[in-house]
Amino acid sequence: MKRMGLMGVSIGFFFFSQLSLHGWDPAKRLSWTSGDSELSAIAADSNGHLHVVWADITPGNKEIFYKKSTNQGSTWAPNQRLTWNSGASLSPGIAVDGLDNIHVVWTDNSPGNDEIHYRKSTNGGSSWTPIQRLTWTSGGSINPAIAIAASGALNVVWNDATPGNWEVYFKKSTNEGSTWTPSQRLTFTSGLSFGPAVAVDPSGNLHVLWSSDAPGNEEIYYKRSTDGGSSWTPSQRLTWNSGWSRGPVIATDASGNMHAFWADDTPGNWEIYYKKSIDGGSNWAPNQRLTWNSGYSGSPAVAVDASGYLHLAWNDDTSTSWEIYYKTSMTVGATWSSSQRLTWNSGFSGDPAIAVDGFYYIHVTWTDDTPGGYEIYYRRDD
Repeated sequence: MKRMGLMGVSIGFFFFSQLSLHGWDPAKRLSWTSGDSELSAIAADSNGHLHVVWADITPGNKEIFYKKSTNQGSTWAPNQRLTWNSGASLSPGIAVDGLDNIHVVWTDNSPGNDEIHYRKSTNGGSSWTPIQRLTWTSGGSINPAIAIAASGALNVVWNDATPGNWEVYFKKSTNEGSTWTPSQRLTFTSGLSFGPAVAVDPSGNLHVLWSSDAPGNEEIYYKRSTDGGSSWTPSQRLTWNSGWSRGPVIATDASGNMHAFWADDTPGNWEIYYKKSIDGGSNWAPNQRLTWNSGYSGSPAVAVDASGYLHLAWNDDTSTSWEIYYKTSMTVGATWSSSQRLTWNSGFSGDPAIAVDGFYYIHVTWTDDTPGGYEIYYRRDD
């Protein structure tokens, strides 16, 4: 049943009931390639059209591929190849702005070392602008993440080894990617600062998470900008654990609450943890442990719908193989549903990505090697 917007108590109750049931459609295989397809990212536009990117080694080296669905995941267009490079293109990130323009960033080592590249589509993925190189550094630039403000400003963070160790950098564009500000270094640490994530709240404030091993073990750190990235608060340490905390992701809801997730091995094995801020990042609630498994829980991915409900996917090897799991919170992170297993495969199912469209359908993609090689798979909550 197609979901409706929340326009009253009765429809709100309808949505709550449907969401609590979580009837997921069967999994669909999105890629059928001779080489490995991996590390997908997904976004939805205002029409509910879905846009997926991933890295694929089928051409002989890794390239970025794209495909879309214009009927909320029921059927998918053929693959489109977005890069034609001499080096490896990998780790794509994707975001859609308020005009439904699609923006993709990725790492490419064609210049001789890893650099961040970018291109966009203004017609729903039918055609794409020429590739733009965003970084020109002596060290490697990797792991880009992108978030778009309501103003249309594009905000990109990544890791850069130019200073001699890995640090977090930032740049933005205020004209739909035509030009970009100079790169700005956000971290100055004695250890490695790695795996940045970025979100923009409804007021346009920027929020960045990453992990750093400067304390001796990896912990989660945070900083924000209230002026579009011109200046930033000092780095704030969010975790103080005996184990390692890594792989953070961050999201904001329509009320401006911040939601942070990461994997943590403090319990003796890796579990998913969560904390939130209700004052724009000035203060953070205590950590919440979201998984209690005998195996490894990692690679969290999060999406927030228009009602502020949180949707979390991750991979877990508690069963005999790696599988994808899901849970949700309808109470701004105060309480969470039970974990729901989304895959039952003989191979590896991991590295999930998640999006929620304007009709409240939940969309999850992941990498799966059940066919014998790594392919991209998809599943929708109907």
